[in-house]
Amino acid sequence: MSAPLSGPGSTRTPGREPVRPGLSRTARHHAPITATGLVGKVILLGLVAGIAIWAAFPLIEAEHWIGLGILAATTAGLYYLYLSRRHIPAKYLVPGTLFLIAFQVVPVLYTASTAFTNFGDGHRGSKDDAIVAIQTASVKQVPGSTEYALTVATDGDPATGALVFLLTDPKTKEVFAGDADGLRKLDAADVTVSSLSGKITAADGYTVLNIGQASGRSDAVTALIVPTDDGAIRSNGLTRAYEGKAARAYDEACDCVRDSETGRTWTADEESGSFVAADGERLAQGWKVDVGLKNFSTVLTDPNISGPFFGTLAWNFAFAIASTGLTFLLGMAIALALHSPRMKGTNFYRVLLILPYAMPSFAMLLIWRDMFNTDFGLLNNLFGLNVDWFGGTWSARIAVVLVQLWLGYPYMFLVATGALQAIPRELTEATSVDGASPWQSFRAVTLPLLLVALSPLLIASFAFNFNNVNAILFTTEGGPFAPDNPTNGATDLLITYTYRLAFGAQGAEFGLAATVSIFIFAIVATVSAISFRRTRKQEEVYS
Repeated sequence: MSAPLSGPGSTRTPGREPVRPGLSRTARHHAPITATGLVGKVILLGLVAGIAIWAAFPLIEAEHWIGLGILAATTAGLYYLYLSRRHIPAKYLVPGTLFLIAFQVVPVLYTASTAFTNFGDGHRGSKDDAIVAIQTASVKQVPGSTEYALTVATDGDPATGALVFLLTDPKTKEVFAGDADGLRKLDAADVTVSSLSGKITAADGYTVLNIGQASGRSDAVTALIVPTDDGAIRSNGLTRAYEGKAARAYDEACDCVRDSETGRTWTADEESGSFVAADGERLAQGWKVDVGLKNFSTVLTDPNISGPFFGTLAWNFAFAIASTGLTFLLGMAIALALHSPRMKGTNFYRVLLILPYAMPSFAMLLIWRDMFNTDFGLLNNLFGLNVDWFGGTWSARIAVVLVQLWLGYPYMFLVATGALQAIPRELTEATSVDGASPWQSFRAVTLPLLLVALSPLLIASFAFNFNNVNAILFTTEGGPFAPDNPTNGATDLLITYTYRLAFGAQGAEFGLAATVSIFIFAIVATVSAISFRRTRKQEEVYS
């Protein structure tokens, strides 16, 4: 006799699990939380709270109330989401979305906003910061200046921490701490002063640098200027400091900087963020301002920028197309050869062919750089050549493409092998029965199906090679360079040219570099969009 399907206190029906009275539908669909899961959730939410508290203090100090509100709302939302038993899909989607916003969207937006400013060396802060920097940089010692016994210290690591001057006034015996933010008096009970030299030998909250450590950072010691009400304090060696007077001072009435020694005047130019003299001379220290489309106009019209830009763009396309196309052709050819049923020992060959892909690319690039060396390089010695590979424009370009071919074909070999194994052999056998030659079969069946499967990967490879900074910096470093243009080399890609604009020895121009980055983004996005559209059409034909 079969068991009853229903009974007192039971709602069981055929084909369904019994439902306990009083248990909600939501609770029935969730497994109980284990102790391990609970501990993990507590740890992760505690980490979220810690990060939020850590990020809140700088926002409060800078009075960024909008950012603080976003931080509070995000933290509260995460707590609600993960303490609630609802919104299961969101629990998986939100972390990835937050990381996407933090590491992709925000940097892109910041880069785009920077492109509309003059941000760079000499134009990093506000106008007030520029005035302070100009005045403190012109400080000179004058007769009667106060001299201090100097101790170099830091509030962080002795090798990298921000420097602080610990000062003792020999007349009043007062002790001070000074940095770029200004001078502040210390409590005598918090410091130890040598009775012989008058120098501070210990201070609460600071690490005193010994002579060796201070000597190793002598450039930073010399560059540190402590602003005061009457001028600024500068070091005179590693043991003495003086309070000098600024030769240049800001005059609010004329919105200008005057030099008291020469009488020269530099008037503020709000459009460029600089102080400019009547003859056009600009002070090195300026301030950050919005310049609108000036950077874009400079890239397109300034001969010193537009000439290298368009020449580099043409080579950039050639490099990306050659690197992607040649690696695909070689990788596909090897994959076809090993895909043949008549080929023996294919596993052994595949292991050997994957080796370049398994090696660290930066190490291989450095090895190839040495192999192309004119005097002791392997290629010249092996083939009896005397080619200055990196000395000529086209030889250097050929060299970097060959290096990319060696590094990139294993990847294309792997993906082509996988795509070939997904193509039914019956298709190629049917073409053979119809009388098609191997080449006709490959062109009519194998290649189109390969391209349908591999087109997205080829587009991604093109985008990667278009911005392949390692391939250039680790081999040619962008060279060879023309004698009259040290900022742009024959093998420079747009990304390495941008890097040199932003961090080159001629001075950082972040606004201009951000502008070039936007052009790079637009070019890659346009090429990718067109390629994906054609790929979809191809898929429709062979689907």
